[in-house]
Amino acid sequence: MPTKNPRYKLDLSGLHAECEANYARLMRLMPGFHEVHRREFMLGRADGRDPIRVSIEVTQRCPYTTMVTVSQREAVLPWVEPPQFEVRLYHDALMAEVVQYSGVRQVSARYDYPNREMHQRDEKHQLNRFLGEWLSHCIAVGQSADEVELCEY
Repeated sequence: MPTKNPRYKLDLSGLHAECEANYARLMRLMPGFHEVHRREFMLGRADGRDPIRVSIEVTQRCPYTTMVTVSQREAVLPWVEPPQFEVRLYHDALMAEVVQYSGVRQVSARYDYPNREMHQRDEKHQLNRFLGEWLSHCIAVGQSADEVELCEY
């Protein structure tokens, strides 16, 4: 007799740690966050083609939360859709949570498997981890595409 898969248990402390780290990464990529509405970065390609552009754009500001869109302009490969995240930043908790990824709205913290949309059981945690890895890559190798004003002394 086949055994039923055990119910997935949400790793809440792991998810919170990832969201806290993502908040810190976004603040590092957008200095002056409360005054700035958009930042662009360029990521070089190993094949020498034009760099990939990544943008972080504030779409909504509220007293305790901010919504941002983090997106890549062009696809690296023709059959892979460029990532686009909608992220809610909670300023009182210092956390950033993925609320939408490439058109999929309201990602649940836990899914039964299998399910109609074929989401993984820990889809929300995986998306937040992916965002974290992507932001870390931008910090490590990205170059600002924004114009910088030089100060004269």
